[in-house]
Amino acid sequence: MRALNAPDWLTARPIAHRGLHDAANGVIENTLAAAEAAIAEDFAIECDVQLSRDEEIFVFHDDILDRLTDATGALTGKSAAEIGWARILTPGVAPSDVSALHARIPTLSEFLAVVAGRVPIVCELKSRFDGDWRIGDRVAALAAAYEGPLALKSFDPDLIAYLRLKYPRLGPPARPCPIGIVAEASYDDPYWAFLAPEQKRACETFDHRARSEPDFLSWNVKDLPHRTPFFEKELYGLPIMTWTVRSAMQREAARKWADQIVFEGDGRP
Repeated sequence: MRALNAPDWLTARPIAHRGLHDAANGVIENTLAAAEAAIAEDFAIECDVQLSRDEEIFVFHDDILDRLTDATGALTGKSAAEIGWARILTPGVAPSDVSALHARIPTLSEFLAVVAGRVPIVCELKSRFDGDWRIGDRVAALAAAYEGPLALKSFDPDLIAYLRLKYPRLGPPARPCPIGIVAEASYDDPYWAFLAPEQKRACETFDHRARSEPDFLSWNVKDLPHRTPFFEKELYGLPIMTWTVRSAMQREAARKWADQIVFEGDGRP
């Protein structure tokens, strides 16, 4: 069995979901401002990354740009230049009051440069479960040059297995990146309609663990307690993160069944 790569920093402090965002006060998720806010409070940062049409890595969660920007359409269908023209919508804040840098969707390279190792980053690689692993190659190249604490995760076990196979020591030589799985108990939500039944079944049963070999598990707090995180911790020693904690009740469930929380809003410790 491969040795687990689970350094203490991985779960040493609460993890701000998409940064420490607060839209009411003009701090939007997955922006450089949200990263800086998390750093100021000494929280780790969770962020999401996607690949543009010309293979630039951007820090953005949604499949489409419509909810958070003045642009429309799928991020993956646009070039880096087109994404660069999009502006983040900041409720209640005049565009002239937002710095040009903070009004843009950041690239992962920019995001890493701003954080600069001051707090850990847990980076989720978005995937359509379609065998397109270019995002893994691009993130691996950036991770190799980043000296700060950085962990990678994805819902897609095949993407994680690909990273394991191609990059046995992903990251800088002195600080290999932990690589984990994001998961939940059921994939019946309409969001997962694009998955084939066998893909849903493999994720639900964790049958992929022999090839994905995760260093940690990030589990849906709504599905705690559950046998998968319990046995992954007890049998394999995996640290358990839980997402997204948004209330005191969820914080209590996390305290009993997980090692650290990915939080936002009222879930803040």
